[in-house]
Amino acid sequence: MSLDTLGGVQDLGRMEQIAAVLLRHGLGEAVRRLGLADTLARAGRVLHREHAADLARLSPPEQVRLALEELGPAFVKLGQVLAGRSDLLGPEWIAEFSKLHSRVPALPFEALRAQLREDLGGEPETVFAQFDTTPLAAASIAQVHRARLHDGTEVVVKVRRPGIEAVIDADLRLLERLAGVAARQWPALAPYRPEQLVREFARSLRRELDLAAECRHAERVAGNLEPLGYVQIPRVHWEHTTPRVNVQDLIDGVPGEDLAAVDAAGLDRKLLAQRGAQAVMKMIVEDGFFHADPHPGNVFYLPGNRLAFIDFGMVGRLSPRRREELLSLLLGLVQRDPQAVAEVLLDWTGDTGEADLAQLETEIEAFVDQYHGTPLAQLSLGQMLVEVTAVLREHSLALPADLALLIKAFISLESMGRGLDPDFHMAQEALPLLRRTLRERYRPKALAGRAWKALQRLAGTAERLPHDVSRLLRSARHGQFRIGLDLAHLRRVGDQLDRAANRLAMAIVIAALIIGSSIVMTVGGGPQLFGLPAFGLVGFVGAVAGALWLVRSIRRDERGDA
Repeated sequence: MSLDTLGGVQDLGRMEQIAAVLLRHGLGEAVRRLGLADTLARAGRVLHREHAADLARLSPPEQVRLALEELGPAFVKLGQVLAGRSDLLGPEWIAEFSKLHSRVPALPFEALRAQLREDLGGEPETVFAQFDTTPLAAASIAQVHRARLHDGTEVVVKVRRPGIEAVIDADLRLLERLAGVAARQWPALAPYRPEQLVREFARSLRRELDLAAECRHAERVAGNLEPLGYVQIPRVHWEHTTPRVNVQDLIDGVPGEDLAAVDAAGLDRKLLAQRGAQAVMKMIVEDGFFHADPHPGNVFYLPGNRLAFIDFGMVGRLSPRRREELLSLLLGLVQRDPQAVAEVLLDWTGDTGEADLAQLETEIEAFVDQYHGTPLAQLSLGQMLVEVTAVLREHSLALPADLALLIKAFISLESMGRGLDPDFHMAQEALPLLRRTLRERYRPKALAGRAWKALQRLAGTAERLPHDVSRLLRSARHGQFRIGLDLAHLRRVGDQLDRAANRLAMAIVIAALIIGSSIVMTVGGGPQLFGLPAFGLVGFVGAVAGALWLVRSIRRDERGDA
């Protein structure tokens, strides 16, 4: 593997840091197989293993989690994303990656001042009536300060860390290359498409760097949840918001993780759990745009048993078709309909490759059927989703990224609801909304709307049809008409037939040479070589060479099949 393969000279220092951290946490085999050690050795760098005795007492998931924490924001975020991928990782890995957090020591305010002055158009103490230089919170991408506008509004100012974009870009560049190397070095990873996983993660993380995009997400969710009346989303102050800084109203409520304060404030835990479930289910099932990380740190409880959601850096999107499929899946789980669940999951996994579809369907049906007769109040929807994705993992099948985010949101939501109310049951809360949404989808007005849209698409297709037919005929007249079929199995069969035909042709040529040379040997006259007719001898030599090639080709294919 060349240095260029892993990012070139500009990333050499970061490569050395990554390799050193992996070695320090007992992941030397990964360093070797990823080619980091060889590349750095050729560049004149030497790596040393440390603390081997301490590392021997740690499990592999712990070693990887500690390494990710030390490697910085991009790797921590990757671990947090993987913590929601129960379709890719086993429970021990999920549990360990769930411990990852983005909290890091805050930067001194003077390190932020120049960038903040540029974004705000003036000194913070001038732009705001009051600005607290001591941060409220600090994470790997940004830190938050409290301030007051000149009209008296209390706000929070979220400031992106200077230089973090370049650091993350470099790490993402290396991650994308390492994913390709890992796919080649560990063939077992191929069904999980590591390169695609990293590309999707990179797109998500780069969007998270845009603090103005976070505000756009917040406003969209606020508009969607406004009809509920009990959910508050911080108001955005766009005059002070840019991609590197955003300003939103301060939420003065009880933090979601402080349950003692919830009781002290006299709030109704049961009602809060119900309302939280209804809000998130509305985002997912009705709106198709949801907070992808609704953990207690991103939720506040307000007087009147209202809720507030913050931090919309990570959101999920579901197309109308996905929402229909999700509706069928959740209803199938809640109503214990194994066939409906199996059909949706098989559609979601898409290219099943070598998976045994009949066996997979049987296992999914058996999984759902085990809950037959179980009271609705005893079902854990989050746990059911984890278990059913574990079935997919056993068959080396992965869910699309948007659905993995969705399952993570469900699991976080159910966990938070149970924390508020031990008797909270997500399935029981979800069923009325699912049934209502299903009924609304088949109301005459909704059916007429979908039919009208379908008719419009059909009319558009009919309008373009003469032009498309004309282009098709014109291509056919010019000999440019082609039909392409991408059938992998047929292609492999064709390759095998092609090789067999080539060998058969070679065998016929060899036989003809032997027969022809034998005839020439019996005819007198002509040039001699070693006392034998030269043409006959050359024919025999050619036949022997062809036979050796044929035997070698057959043996090589046999070894490949083995």
